[in-house]
Amino acid sequence: MKEHNLTKLQLAEAIRTYEESLALEPYQAELVKLQQHIERHNLKLIIIFEGRDAAGKGSVIGSVSRYMNPKHYRIVALGRPTEEERSQWYFQRYIKHFPHGGEVVLFDRSWYNRAMVESVFGFCTQEEHALFMKHVVPFEESLVDQGTLLVKLYFSVSKVKQAIRFEQRRSDPLRQWKLSEIDLQAQSMWDQFTQAKYNMLKQTNTAKAPWHIIRSSDKHKARMETMKLILSQVDY
Repeated sequence: MKEHNLTKLQLAEAIRTYEESLALEPYQAELVKLQQHIERHNLKLIIIFEGRDAAGKGSVIGSVSRYMNPKHYRIVALGRPTEEERSQWYFQRYIKHFPHGGEVVLFDRSWYNRAMVESVFGFCTQEEHALFMKHVVPFEESLVDQGTLLVKLYFSVSKVKQAIRFEQRRSDPLRQWKLSEIDLQAQSMWDQFTQAKYNMLKQTNTAKAPWHIIRSSDKHKARMETMKLILSQVDY
């Protein structure tokens, strides 16, 4: 009986996943049209995906890019900076991944690492953090003024949902690679991240480069909302 019930649960989950995938397809088709518009008109689009660990950024990026032409988009997820990169202007290692004409680049975390993770964990000095916060707004405004389309997304997940997702990573051999040392400290440092988040959003939300908040405790709703928002930002 227990095996039968488990099978029914698995079937129900599979049906739900399939129905959710079908619901996304019309928006994914529109994203393909948007990408073709970017390519046809030689435009440049950067989409930033920011948020706490386990906020669902990676899965949303996968859904957004699923049917895009891989020749004309890139996903950028940078690791720790090298010693050479540490000696350079902070934005330099991101700039080299910026799109050329006709291309879309999706940043799975971005230069805002300095405002969140680096600041909270002490990976940068207070002076380096202050310098970043001083320069990031004119940096982005210059980027937009020179013709790059910039969409900034922040994925907001609840503390309870984050804990559940961490436990899923811990217990699932297929997901354990996602669990990092920083993840293990994210719950205990929740309040510090919250303060850093509010400071970042307040100081870097501008008319030319506004933040868009995506509630991501429900992954399907987050995928849907993200696609709708991206489509609304480009007149294609």
